[in-house]
Amino acid sequence: MVNRIELLKLVEHNARIKIEDLAVMLNTSSEEIAAELEACKKENVILGYNTMINWEKTEREEVTALIEVRITPQRNQGFDKIASQFYRYPQVSSCYLMSGGFDLMLIIEDSTLREVANFVSEKIAPLEGVLSTSTHFILKKYKSNGTLFTQKQTDDREAIVL
Repeated sequence: MVNRIELLKLVEHNARIKIEDLAVMLNTSSEEIAAELEACKKENVILGYNTMINWEKTEREEVTALIEVRITPQRNQGFDKIASQFYRYPQVSSCYLMSGGFDLMLIIEDSTLREVANFVSEKIAPLEGVLSTSTHFILKKYKSNGTLFTQKQTDDREAIVL
């Protein structure tokens, strides 16, 4: 019997891990692992596989912003209808219903600060039910989804004393 939670934790951390290695780590057969992964896909437990890229190390220019949105929930639909209007835009990489001082958190990725500002002012703020927005730009990523983006610089040179 495969421990589904342990399997999912391992795959979440490294989607490229071989089925044979998972079987050894979880003390089961490769066939059981493959069957469990397939079941997870069919049940929409596993929704996809992503590659974590440090875009700062490439020539691609990208700006990431967190947009706090306060909205008025719509009758019989709550927050879902407005949220669905937001997450359909390709610039919106994530959309969350939040507790606290605002209702939705949108994570926007675009090429410039101006593009993000235009998106907020033209697509988000004018929607009926939107009370206010607050935009925060990410200046530097240190860690995302458990992956460190900065590594300590080590000096492996040997000291020479004369």
